[in-house]
Amino acid sequence: MSVVLGAMLALPACVEVQEPPTHPRDIPNFAVDRSQDLTSSLAERDRSLDSLQTDAVMQYSAGGKSLRTHEELIVRRPDGLKVEARSAFGVELILSAHNGDLQIFDPSHNRFMTGMASSETLDKYVRIPMMPKDAVNLLLGLAPTGFDLNDPRVKLSNEGTMTVVSYTSPDGTTHDLGFEDRNLVMVRETAPGGTVRYRVDYSEYHDIGGVMFPYRVAAEFPQSQSQVSFHYRRPIVNGQIPASTFVLTPAPGATETHIGLRNAPSQPEHEG
Repeated sequence: MSVVLGAMLALPACVEVQEPPTHPRDIPNFAVDRSQDLTSSLAERDRSLDSLQTDAVMQYSAGGKSLRTHEELIVRRPDGLKVEARSAFGVELILSAHNGDLQIFDPSHNRFMTGMASSETLDKYVRIPMMPKDAVNLLLGLAPTGFDLNDPRVKLSNEGTMTVVSYTSPDGTTHDLGFEDRNLVMVRETAPGGTVRYRVDYSEYHDIGGVMFPYRVAAEFPQSQSQVSFHYRRPIVNGQIPASTFVLTPAPGATETHIGLRNAPSQPEHEG
């Protein structure tokens, strides 16, 4: 035992001990640096995108039912949204939301309706249960309204091939942004109890005049058990869209009513 103890006591004399440097270098926080790099690219995208005009194929499913329509979408920040739904027989419905107001023209009944633009009315007529400003950001592939891209309370993680930047707001809501190759490919919001409120996936990015833009947007809303997707065709970004675009005029002889959700016009269940 004394031999072993003596060897242990002698060992430190054989080991070179390095003194710590006088001025130690700060170790960079990779998670914060990486998340700031990704969110800064998204912030630049936020500054560079203002409007979208495109033909699109919209597909919607909920409660075992499905709907497929061809649409013309016009959106302009912050809350301008116009949707013209078409079938093989012509225009089925025109909806416009702007400055909190909602206007709808139903050509088949020559009916002109006005009301308040809300998440409930947008869910009923264009299948997006969001306020107009949030719907505009969704369709443009931007961070959700109120998402502070400079918030320091961020976490970095991986989900498959995605790099996910997350932060939790003071009310306990978790916001996630998923990136691949610096492109935003996922936005998700989770309630404090862990229930996902919605998830939006972006894909098929193309370069449009120097702006990388997704041609496919797919959103899932677990609480309403609904899914909606838009496949853009020949999108035009940052075109000049005057405010008058979002003002509908009643057709001659149209019946004008103030809408409620109970008497909303129905859209075709299937369209080829």
